[in-house]
Amino acid sequence: MKSLDEFLRDAEVAHGHLCAGQVLGVRLAMLGLQMLGLDDPRGADRKRLITFVEIDRCATDAVAVVTGCRLGKRTLKFRDWGKVAATFVDLRDGRAVRVAAKESSKEMARQMHPEIADKNQQQMKAYREISHEDLFTTQWVKVDLPPEELPGYKGERMVCEVCGEGINFQRGVQRNGRTLCRACASEQYCQPA
Repeated sequence: MKSLDEFLRDAEVAHGHLCAGQVLGVRLAMLGLQMLGLDDPRGADRKRLITFVEIDRCATDAVAVVTGCRLGKRTLKFRDWGKVAATFVDLRDGRAVRVAAKESSKEMARQMHPEIADKNQQQMKAYREISHEDLFTTQWVKVDLPPEELPGYKGERMVCEVCGEGINFQRGVQRNGRTLCRACASEQYCQPA
């Protein structure tokens, strides 16, 4: 596995800048992989890992850089819970670990480096130095992954009976005996302008 500094350089390139969230995300992912015993998530272990991220911020880009997991590969799953946390699932044996940043790390960064006025710079420095135990909580968890959540799933494609758009991966909704997409079933995130 690459070093922290190597991953941070990669994360900076992928994300466009280096920030405290990138440092947290890199360290979070490195810890999750270490706990699962996955040394080469982009090579020999690349088909073994699915990662669930819980925030759509800087840390998620860093997690993707370290793990090699991507939305388009169906190995990166997003749950919008607003937490700097991720769950790493080893598909070979079903083991999974959730790693979450401790809120106390921000205060710890202030105490460690009061000489640094810029909060982001203060946290970036401290997040490199704080121990895993002080920076994160970890928990072994169970994740149920139905076949339609797995990479390579080739399920039946459905068509929404209202809008006519195709629906993949068993994401259709049954309402009054009709197959609907989530938008037509009143779960839309946008409205016609």
